[in-house]
Amino acid sequence: MSATPTVSADSQTRPRIVIAGAGPAAQALVRQLTRTPFAGGITVLSNRDDAPEELLELAALPQVSVRFGQPASYVDPDSRYVTTADGLEFSYDQLVIATGSSPAGAPLAGEGRCLNYSTIDDAAGLGEAVRDVTRVLGRRPLGILVGTGTAAGQAEAVLRARGVRPIRTTQRPAAVVPTLAGSALTAAGIVFEDGSSMAGDLVVLAEEPVARDALSVSAGLKTARQGGIVIGRDFRTSVPGIWAIGDAAVFDGVRLGLLVAASLAASLCASQLLQAGMAEPLAKAA
Repeated sequence: MSATPTVSADSQTRPRIVIAGAGPAAQALVRQLTRTPFAGGITVLSNRDDAPEELLELAALPQVSVRFGQPASYVDPDSRYVTTADGLEFSYDQLVIATGSSPAGAPLAGEGRCLNYSTIDDAAGLGEAVRDVTRVLGRRPLGILVGTGTAAGQAEAVLRARGVRPIRTTQRPAAVVPTLAGSALTAAGIVFEDGSSMAGDLVVLAEEPVARDALSVSAGLKTARQGGIVIGRDFRTSVPGIWAIGDAAVFDGVRLGLLVAASLAASLCASQLLQAGMAEPLAKAA
């Protein structure tokens, strides 16, 4: 874990990027920034108390400080600082919100037996899982798809492209039916509250999650009606100096995670951040 950085004259003049969130989008952004000539400091505020290997690898980089168990809770966009849940304050020149999303509904009994589709990054994993199921069955699988909206539509397209016959339901089940002991498959269907059921070879959950956009309140950011921080094509929010990527962001009414892969979004956002970092000193000097 990174120690608390020592404040020096150099650290006060170097550009500072703070990233609120430590999920896939945030990690991809850090990797992109550290591969560029960016000479400033990067602080990652993670809501996780544990230290997974991928975050430890980032924390080992000389210009990166990962603060574990310190989720951002308040943003002062005028003074440009972020306060964590424990009251620590971090100044920033550019703030990137990458807090992701969380499930909309309560945990589903047997949910671990399902395949999941939430963002476009899940397409490859879903395709691989379908290939394994097809190999075990030796025939075209029958799939049950639970969900509505863009995520379910994308998941259905992936399933059909992989040869699955999808049966789609917008009604949330009460439980997932397990397969018989010894079976290589994980789910045999779903059961609803009224006792009715649907049988299949696999179950895919593609329910729309809820964007973690609570920081938008203190920062005064524009949000979408369905939730999520509104961004432009350059990942900028409605407030100068604040950007958003990943599932916390919404572009043209759609969650960013359903429009572009995390790695590509991180690459494009990093480019914009570098341009902003060069432009601001010039603007101040003018």
